[in-house]
Amino acid sequence: MTEPRLATPVDAAEITRLRSENILSEPLDEAWLAACADQLALRLQDGGDARAYVIDAPGGGLSTCALGLVHAVLPAPKYPKGLAVRIHTVATDPAHRRRGHARAALAALLDHLERDGVTLYELYASAGSAPLYEGLGFAADPALMRMTRFPAHRSTS
Repeated sequence: MTEPRLATPVDAAEITRLRSENILSEPLDEAWLAACADQLALRLQDGGDARAYVIDAPGGGLSTCALGLVHAVLPAPKYPKGLAVRIHTVATDPAHRRRGHARAALAALLDHLERDGVTLYELYASAGSAPLYEGLGFAADPALMRMTRFPAHRSTS
């Protein structure tokens, strides 16, 4: 297995592709792929809030990615630097699965984030991926809740 490496802005399109094809319930169209890749490339730059580790595919492109988005929280004893991360994407192309790539990329990302002082880690796990995350120390939290809100359309009358 190729070792995970720190992603750069050049990897943004491939990370976006892996997310679209392997995680989202409906793959993104070309316009959304481009918009996501452009934003991620900016966020992967030095000083940006995105951190990712990737594994290169033998024929080009990426076989695996693990992407986290770092954000500030108020400091507390468990979060002394006030840094948290949402693990946004862990994806492996089907042709490269069952080889430990996701675990290796995510472990490298977690080690990097720990060195940066991140102490709070959050993610959403499918039933199929939960054992991977549990094996790396994540635990289910029944208190975690989620909501998506879209702006209400205002009447012009």
